[in-house]
Amino acid sequence: MQTDVTPTERYSRQARWFHWLAFAAVALAYVFINFRGVFPRGSDAAKVPMQGHILFGLVVLALVLPRLLHRLRNAPPPVAPAIAPWESLLSRVTHFALYAFLLVQPLLGLFTVWSGGPLKVPFTTLEIPSPMAPDHALHEQLGGLHENIGTIFYYVIGLHIAGALWHHFFRHDNTLKRML
Repeated sequence: MQTDVTPTERYSRQARWFHWLAFAAVALAYVFINFRGVFPRGSDAAKVPMQGHILFGLVVLALVLPRLLHRLRNAPPPVAPAIAPWESLLSRVTHFALYAFLLVQPLLGLFTVWSGGPLKVPFTTLEIPSPMAPDHALHEQLGGLHENIGTIFYYVIGLHIAGALWHHFFRHDNTLKRML
């Protein structure tokens, strides 16, 4: 079992920051949305979960482009010992799905909000006008799609975490250590 990971065997500092900041933003977006409905409807407190969800969704959106650009310019360090071809394929498919989620889900959330009116910048009185005409039916459709994709990605995120733990505790390779 490998215990030490040299800098060349780790992701770059920027990649690790992007990863953990995106992790925190996604986790907080999920935490906030799961508190929706806890507070009495119409109360000021009831607005906080949705505003927090939107805020952290916007943070994910702000992180995704620089993260993707960095990833395209910087190959990940190799897994040691090398993994089987099926593991490599599963890893690539899962990472593609995660990157797609990080891009599509916040955009879908943004268009969901905009289809209902302007984006109220969370925890401020500022608004970003909608480029779309308000459309309640579209708002409901996009909201349902956003929610369904969010539910599906609990499982994809879980698969990603399970894979990292599998590599660390059962394969005893450097997969997880590369991102720490």
